[in-house]
Amino acid sequence: MDALLDQLGLSELRRLKPRQILSQVLNFALILGTAFMIWKGLSVAADSPSPIVVVLSGSMEPAFQRGDLLFLWNRNMGMNQYAGPPIANSSQFPGTQVGEIVVYNIVGKDIPIVHRVVRKHKGLRTPFNLLTKGDNNHADDTELYARNQFYLDREKEVIGSVVGYIPFVGYVTILLSEHPWLKTVMLGIMGLLVILQRE
Repeated sequence: MDALLDQLGLSELRRLKPRQILSQVLNFALILGTAFMIWKGLSVAADSPSPIVVVLSGSMEPAFQRGDLLFLWNRNMGMNQYAGPPIANSSQFPGTQVGEIVVYNIVGKDIPIVHRVVRKHKGLRTPFNLLTKGDNNHADDTELYARNQFYLDREKEVIGSVVGYIPFVGYVTILLSEHPWLKTVMLGIMGLLVILQRE
């Protein structure tokens, strides 16, 4: 066992007492728990199940490049049951507008899509509907929508509007999703660093 630890460069583990190892493991769990709470807090504040997304394709170039990290906001007044009734001066919070960039999910597909609103309408008995299109695409998104669907339901399918971004920061996420073994390697390295850290 000692020879294996020496070969792996983990001879430091022999010097740690069980109480120290437990303390380091709990520190690692605390870090993961804190990250989860921050994510959930952002979700509640933005009223979006995914308040931060990464651009995965070039369909929105030149506005957004592959790997850009987008920040979403979904608290358009009067647009959903949680925001409450619309305020008297609705021009101050007009809801989703043509030209706005939204992120939406399609039923049966796990990847969120980032595209621009090119048309909107609302009938007396129909929900607030949007038609979207990627800036770098020639046609609108009706081919991406579910079968026999021509518009997005703003309340049910849109997870947020883009309010800010950081260029290229999301490439780490793209690498991790394209090469799943990297996740295991990174978590292992982070776990070892936490365990081997001296107090």
